[in-house]
Amino acid sequence: TKLKKCTACYLVRYCSVKCQREHRPQHKKACKKRAAELHDEKLFRQPESSHFGDCPICLIPLSLDRSRRNMLNCCSNIVCDGCSYANDLRQSEERLESTCPFCRQSTSDTNEEAELRQMKRVQVNDPVATREFGLARYYEQDYTRAFENLTKAVELGDVTAHFTLSSMYRAGQGVAENKKKEIYHLEQASIGGHFKARHNLGVEEFQNGRIDRAVKHWIIAATTGDDASLDVIKRGYGQGFVGKEDYAAALRAHQAAVNETKSPQREAARVAEQNGEMSALDPWK
Repeated sequence: TKLKKCTACYLVRYCSVKCQREHRPQHKKACKKRAAELHDEKLFRQPESSHFGDCPICLIPLSLDRSRRNMLNCCSNIVCDGCSYANDLRQSEERLESTCPFCRQSTSDTNEEAELRQMKRVQVNDPVATREFGLARYYEQDYTRAFENLTKAVELGDVTAHFTLSSMYRAGQGVAENKKKEIYHLEQASIGGHFKARHNLGVEEFQNGRIDRAVKHWIIAATTGDDASLDVIKRGYGQGFVGKEDYAAALRAHQAAVNETKSPQREAARVAEQNGEMSALDPWK
């Protein structure tokens, strides 16, 4: 007979469910301790990138700055401003039809058309489209439909939906206030690279007097490029609860993360925006 592991701690194997139940009183304390250790190993592991990941065209990490990336309703991809600008510039110079820089579908002319495209993506269980539809209902304060769609997005693997659900459980929006579920969704979002969720977990730990855990969260968030977490670490260094080495390491890691999001193409897009050239890129003018 194949022995079954304890699925909480993975320390002990049992020949049957009866055997496991009989051993539970002796095993409970060690099981909880090891399960907590395993949970923290996963929670405090540095993500490879933020939850935005890389631009699917240039494969450079996406900026945390919302104004430096674009959501495409036709294919639910998030593309950097550099690739969007390069696509718009090419289409303008060659007087081509305006199309998506990734999937090459014609761009939507109206909000109604954009919404129809989004719903098509929702109907095929696209996690990003499902989350965006849920967020739209959230901002309309239709919390019942928001919760339904965000929960579905979480089931489909979306990280941002976890973060919004944590807010809903904290504020009791469409659901009963539930601290345990709020923290659960913050942790799941953090594990997925959501820097705001990670920052909020740090605040939560700090308020509960767990300073070391709070600092760990802020360092991880700063390492993905989060300015707010770096600011807290800086203040913590001044107040004495963040060490010099941790502060210096966070500064270097933060700058490295920011530098990784830069490219000549993205810089060209930024300059074009500053000079008011973006709006002029219409091939039919």
